[in-house]
Amino acid sequence: MKINKNIIRKIGSPKFFVFVIMWLIVLVFVGTIAQRDNGLYLVQKEYFYSWIKWFGPIPTPSAKLCMLIIFINLSCYFFKNGIWRLRKIGITITHCGVMLMLMGSALTYLFSIEGNMIIDEGNRSNYFENYYTKEFAIINTSNSEYDYYTIFDESLLSRNNSLIHSSIPFQIKVIDYFINCKPVNVSELSTRDENLKGMAKNFYLHEMASEKDYEHNRPGIVYELSGLNDNSKNGIYILFFAQSIPSTLTINNEKYEFIIRPHRTYVPFEIELVDFEKVMHPGTEIAKSFSSEVNLIDKDISRKVLIKMNEPLRHYNYTFYQASFIEDGDKQTTVLATVRNYGRMFPYISSIIMCLGILFHMLIMVFLKRTGNKSVK
Repeated sequence: MKINKNIIRKIGSPKFFVFVIMWLIVLVFVGTIAQRDNGLYLVQKEYFYSWIKWFGPIPTPSAKLCMLIIFINLSCYFFKNGIWRLRKIGITITHCGVMLMLMGSALTYLFSIEGNMIIDEGNRSNYFENYYTKEFAIINTSNSEYDYYTIFDESLLSRNNSLIHSSIPFQIKVIDYFINCKPVNVSELSTRDENLKGMAKNFYLHEMASEKDYEHNRPGIVYELSGLNDNSKNGIYILFFAQSIPSTLTINNEKYEFIIRPHRTYVPFEIELVDFEKVMHPGTEIAKSFSSEVNLIDKDISRKVLIKMNEPLRHYNYTFYQASFIEDGDKQTTVLATVRNYGRMFPYISSIIMCLGILFHMLIMVFLKRTGNKSVK
């Protein structure tokens, strides 16, 4: 038991906490500078979302590992004796607030999603699209009343991986997947594969370096279809993001469309854009402010809401901010930045708890100093 107490005392040392905080400051500083060349998303993945940050051949703790170390360090406090005595109770409450904030940040990291909900005026939507991640969608458009979607997440699009689902009468083998690419005419190739089908007969995908702004990348996939009775349709195809010509295939009198699109997250309600309004700076073409009048439709109950800059709509664990707009002639489209965050209330609650803990500790110390009662526990 004595050894365990010594281990807890060393791991829970305040000096250990200070050193980790100092390293976090270094990571934030270096990561901020690195955004100039690598962009925000890639820097977040490398410096903050990974476990280890490599500086050349030297492995160092990333922000993610540092936060785990801080959580363990602060947790050791609760294994000490006498933490609920009068002298210590304020510090204990403050520790509880910090621990709650760390748990909230972990919840946000694990489950939060950000993206854009794009709605044309007069239309409605029940999903938002991720800024960075994509998905491979196969859409059966044979039914005149509805489309049937088969979705494969971007994490499944690794080289030589097989994509199989009971809803599609064929198998897909991923030959290659590029984060960023561009279509190039096959005339530049010295040799050609006779197994190429569709657009792959005329174009191939040339891999390019990732853009600084990750959301500007154009991902593409080279895949092989097999298992079809019609052997003329078995072969190698290509597909890339924002492809102007749809990639379609008719199999057993059913029509399938293949697309790469931003990953969609569906919400349990709908938002209808009733009217979009913008106010311009006088004498300029620069928008001073803009807002969206929407109907929030939840379980067939409609509620009118005005979303303005700095006045978001919050419903369940989703928050919708007025971020931008798109104009195409008389057609107006609103862009709502959307965040799903189950840990949204944790910072507010934990901040209140920490303030109460610090205030309580100060009042106790002042009381003990004035009374001169050092024996109070």
